[in-house]
Amino acid sequence: MKKALIISAFAICLFAACKSGTNNKTNGDHAAQHNDIPVSPRNNDISPANAYNALFLGPKDVEKFITNQQLDSNLANRLRSFYNARNFEYAWFDTAGLNEQAYGFRSLYDYSVDTSETNKALEYRLNALMNNEQDSAISATNASIVKTELQLTQRFITYFLDAHKDDKDAVKIMEHYVPMQKNGILQLADAVISGKGYHSTEIKNVYGDLIKELEKYTSIAKKGSWDSIPVEKKKKYKKGDNSPVIAAIKHRLQATGELDGKDTTGVFDDAMEAAVNKFEASHGHTPRGIITDTLVREMNVPAITIVEKLLINMERMRWIPPVPQGRLIMVNIPEFMLHAWDGRNKDFDMAVVVGKEGKSTTSFSGDLNQVVFSPYWNLPRSIIKEEVLPAMSRNKGYLASHHMEVTGERNGVPVIRQVPGKENPLGRVKFLFPNSFNIYFHDTNQKELFNKDQRAYSHGCIRLSDPVKMANYLLHDQPEWTAEKIDSAMNSGKEKYVRVKNPVPVMITYYTTWVGTDGQLHVVEDIYDHDRKIAAKLFTDVR
Repeated sequence: MKKALIISAFAICLFAACKSGTNNKTNGDHAAQHNDIPVSPRNNDISPANAYNALFLGPKDVEKFITNQQLDSNLANRLRSFYNARNFEYAWFDTAGLNEQAYGFRSLYDYSVDTSETNKALEYRLNALMNNEQDSAISATNASIVKTELQLTQRFITYFLDAHKDDKDAVKIMEHYVPMQKNGILQLADAVISGKGYHSTEIKNVYGDLIKELEKYTSIAKKGSWDSIPVEKKKKYKKGDNSPVIAAIKHRLQATGELDGKDTTGVFDDAMEAAVNKFEASHGHTPRGIITDTLVREMNVPAITIVEKLLINMERMRWIPPVPQGRLIMVNIPEFMLHAWDGRNKDFDMAVVVGKEGKSTTSFSGDLNQVVFSPYWNLPRSIIKEEVLPAMSRNKGYLASHHMEVTGERNGVPVIRQVPGKENPLGRVKFLFPNSFNIYFHDTNQKELFNKDQRAYSHGCIRLSDPVKMANYLLHDQPEWTAEKIDSAMNSGKEKYVRVKNPVPVMITYYTTWVGTDGQLHVVEDIYDHDRKIAAKLFTDVR
């Protein structure tokens, strides 16, 4: 296998292996092809001061795990080598819990095909950690955390080496695949561009056009970025205006290619309007061709900050599952958009409203296999405890006035649902793609939210601007579900589940920078602060 294909093939082969039913073996069969590769020496250059992570294991933790799990010598040596290379720094946890790489790796791993008791126990623990149900604290010495960390590494080694049975270079790539040490932003950018160090040549394939953008903004950053534009509060500029500020903005837009030519006048002309529209569209705004103080602040973001964001999103990209053939629904959370694809052809785009807050997950997937017409809303336990119970204590008629009913009790908390109808926040239909986060698509009774550029309002699920279109799209190959029948079911007031004949894969992503089908680099707000958190771990010079 050629080196240039190693990492892109990793994602594809890993996904294929999972789907074909390969189990999470503990006997080291998959590592056996690499048993003549020496164990890496301990990397003492990594310390708590420069490590990606603040948590460290001890060598005794690794040896105890190897003994308890009865790992054979091949897999045991690969586990030792993996942690020696990172000076026993944790790979999958930080002090806040599971890190982005843990979520990313899980999105690549279809655990449903492995029914072993060991694997099921690990999955229960991962679900509890991902949904904040784990009672024990996150610490380097917590026995449950230590065991989960090492089991995830065992799983990672097994699947990585299974994807590269005949490639001895894969061992060293694997050992450096999870970030281990902080770097300067430009230092890491140079390593990516040159194919050395932390990101090697093999993964340039995965990044595509982002490499070109990284080269462009790294070059600008090294030259000192661009001059800052004066921010005039509540001041707006539109076509026909004339100002020295407009001249400064022209210079800024020329630096990144939105505006062609070398015009330095202060006149807001047609070319300027087109350039502003392009900038707005690539920064998460509805193009209006008007310069506001908000837009100027975004133009003033220095080039090195964009380099930082590119590197963060390139790290995320390495963990995204391979795109399946046929139909696919993708939602990029910070973009507030859903994209429906059929192979390389886009079927449609749709505005969405996402949750106000996001957990650590930056990607997950599932198969959309059910449409639920006129759904009940089963209130999440957190909403019942934090909102409904206090309201009930103040107003005995709260449930009846909100068309809610108690259907049972679980662990001392009532189970409550809201009946189908106009007040139901799920609207007239919901779409299920089973996942560990209990997130799904649904209609909404708050249509006005789709008029906003920033659309983070819901409790966590994803609201669709055109659920009728989605229902027809999913059921188009089921002739009995005509447009008229779908409309009737959506407005019947009686809940009805319909299985989708050909389930459609759904991928949820969290990209704050990407190159769109328009060829432009898109840069949007980090609405859940995921970029900020990972930047503090990746870089010595956080912006």
